[in-house]
Amino acid sequence: MTTTDINCGSGPVIEYPRILPASDSSILIEFGDSIDYETNARVYALQSEIENSDLGTSVVEFIPSYRSLLVEYDVSVYVYADLQERVNDLIGTTTVSGSAEMSSEQDAHQIPVAYGGDYGPDLENVAKHAGLTREEVIAIHSGTDYRVFMLGFAPGFPYLGGMDSQIACPRLATPRTLVPAGAVGIAESQTGVYPNPSPGGWQIIGRTPIKLFDVDADPPSAMLPGTKVTFVPIASDDFETKVGSE
Repeated sequence: MTTTDINCGSGPVIEYPRILPASDSSILIEFGDSIDYETNARVYALQSEIENSDLGTSVVEFIPSYRSLLVEYDVSVYVYADLQERVNDLIGTTTVSGSAEMSSEQDAHQIPVAYGGDYGPDLENVAKHAGLTREEVIAIHSGTDYRVFMLGFAPGFPYLGGMDSQIACPRLATPRTLVPAGAVGIAESQTGVYPNPSPGGWQIIGRTPIKLFDVDADPPSAMLPGTKVTFVPIASDDFETKVGSE
């Protein structure tokens, strides 16, 4: 089992991966304290290993994140100590197949985005913060291959890893009470897409006309963890013609 030692200032050294009780019916496995491809890949590799093991039938729900995996389990089948031992064994035998980065052969979700103007009211803010032009921000944001690290915040909201640090920008000082569906935002070193109308404090630089979440679809989210995403700039005039397309 590969371990990583993290020294948080003058505090105790934290050794990863580590297993912690999260509640009377859930266990938390942490793989690190950073956002990166390798750590995230290990999260999903362990989830797959548990699903395919004898533990799979006792799992009620998996909740993966950038760096950890929360496993809710049936307490009538396992007590914490036994589950901890089995999970620890699986961590020791789990390998991340292939590269921690995305395979070049993996099909990408190509998401059309109208940048700036009414569709991206914060594009100017991001450009000013980065010391770049609007066009440079668009080129950088759309010129990157992203990986869906996790879904969260709202149903189907994809947190995308791999954004260029040049365009990182703080959240809005005052969040909006309503962000439209399809809004593409930046918050610190992350980028993501609002699949449904909701409050939000991310810097909105564009909007996609693509419907990304449908409760009647299987799966309901168009972008699942581990998949590759690229953004394709479109003219504002083309936005309405593509609304609802997939």
